[in-house]
Order: sequence, then structure tokens, then C-alpha cells
Amino acid sequence: MKTITRADVAESIYQEIGLSRKDSNDILDMILDEIVKELADGKDVKLSSFGTFSLRNKKARAGRNPKTGVEAVISPRRVISFKPSQTMRKLINA
Repeated sequence: MKTITRADVAESIYQEIGLSRKDSNDILDMILDEIVKELADGKDVKLSSFGTFSLRNKKARAGRNPKTGVEAVISPRRVISFKPSQTMRKLINA
């Protein structure tokens, strides 16, 4: 299985649309920056036919260091979750 990188996506934009590589990379950067900005502002990001990125607040909880077994408190934090759309699920499972 191959991992697709940011450079791979920019190259696909370059080949499909025909913009310069720099413009393709700039477009990708603008899209990703907008997604990050909206998530940082506490908003969900829904991309039609792709899925939804949303924030979840996790409470503090007791944890354990797997190497030493010492108990530690895991602090509360916000995490990003992704839920694929029905369209994406159908494409993947087809």
C-alpha cells in the first residue's frame, strides 16, 4: 500500500488542470490552510462527497505508561475526527 503525499496531490492537480507546479502547490496549500483555520476556530469542515472533519473534546483520564506501568493523568484535549461520506464509503467498498 502506498501513502499519498502532499507533493503527490499537487502533482495530480498539475497534471489534471494544467496549471504550473507552483500554482498547483499554492492551491493545495490554500485549501489545507482553510481547513486548518476553520478547525482551529472550532468549526466542523464538511466536504461534499468526501466527508466531515470535526472536533471532539476529550476529558482528562487516568492512563498508564505501557513501558513502565506507571500511572499518569492524560490531560483534556481536543482531537480531530473524520467521518467519510456515504459516497466515499460506497466507492471504497465497491
